[in-house]
Amino acid sequence: MKSYKDLDIYTLSLSLFYKTHPLSLKLPKYELYELGSQIRRSSDSVVTNIVEGYGRKQYKADFIKFLIYAHASNLETGCHFEKIVNLYPHLEAEVKPLQKDYDILGAKIYTFLQYVKKNWNKFE
Repeated sequence: MKSYKDLDIYTLSLSLFYKTHPLSLKLPKYELYELGSQIRRSSDSVVTNIVEGYGRKQYKADFIKFLIYAHASNLETGCHFEKIVNLYPHLEAEVKPLQKDYDILGAKIYTFLQYVKKNWNKFE
């Protein structure tokens, strides 16, 4: 692995961010700076924490810490989707597939986190 760009969790999280951002702009204007901003920031946080963690991979604790942050931001994004579905049911058809994709991403981040905990020295 030469770069964070080789990580499946990176490519998936970046792709999901690019899908989440325009969806957030479909919220009513009064939500663009509330719930819309929250979901944009949490989905961005998933991918950026993966990158930052990889950038600190020489320090096991930092690598793990940022992967935990990425996983937590992934869960936060799922929570925001739940709110959107309940508050704006007309967006449910667009949100549900993204929710499933974020669930898959969360499992992949968790699996990678466990791998790093056991095999950190292979990244050196």
